[in-house]
Amino acid sequence: MTNPIADAARNGALADVAVLMPAYNGQADVERSLASFSEDATIYALVVDDGSTPPIVAPDVPGMCVEILRMPRNGGIERALEAGIEALATRGFRYAARIDAGDLAFAHRLAKQRACMEATPSLAALGMWTQVVNRAGEPLFMLRPAADPARLRRERLLRSPLVHPSVMLRVDAVKAVGNYRVKYPAAEDLDLFLRLMERYECANLPEPGLYYELNEGGISATKRRRQIVSTLRLQWRYLNVLNWRDWAGLAKSLLHFVTPYRTLQRVKRVLFT
Repeated sequence: MTNPIADAARNGALADVAVLMPAYNGQADVERSLASFSEDATIYALVVDDGSTPPIVAPDVPGMCVEILRMPRNGGIERALEAGIEALATRGFRYAARIDAGDLAFAHRLAKQRACMEATPSLAALGMWTQVVNRAGEPLFMLRPAADPARLRRERLLRSPLVHPSVMLRVDAVKAVGNYRVKYPAAEDLDLFLRLMERYECANLPEPGLYYELNEGGISATKRRRQIVSTLRLQWRYLNVLNWRDWAGLAKSLLHFVTPYRTLQRVKRVLFT
């Protein structure tokens, strides 16, 4: 499919990479997140506007070509991401680099991830370490998921194997396993990662690539119980009874269910700082 905005970004080392951002309202956050990318090539970004009022407007970001894909109504992040992947596949992009509105990218994140995925064709998803910050940008704690694919597979139900907004995805692999889906509401990322791990490798670059804004208005807070229920369903679906880490992951999710959100964040600051 010929697309003038996508075609305008097709030069340099990132010609086959697209930033994928779902957004519902929050025009200022969209602009701030897109402006945080710093690369040595033109960047294409697809913002999936999930029924915002007023609609998201494509910002003018130097070195970036921004396209808005408008959903007919607010249908949730799962449907927005599914539509985004389909659109990127149609436009011929090989890689989709996730970020959420409000998060910020480290310099050259895209180039580093693309180089690693090009060098390792078996990779379907590649995340990075993530610095969690508050709304004021103050550091809270660092998320350092394992880099090694084998360890990630062993620990996939114990802790989130990848930080979703830090991930670069191979578009054809995502489509091959069925794309994002709504079967596990608010846990669409874990659902996708577990399906990818059945056929491909997933890994993390052991260096910071993202500033993740801890937002009490985000999905992890506002849809927390739904997210935990979906996570428990996935853990039961993929449970390996011989792997103690899977049982520990189930227990952890049950503990999260009865632990207040703010208390959980305080515990994370102690454990991961």
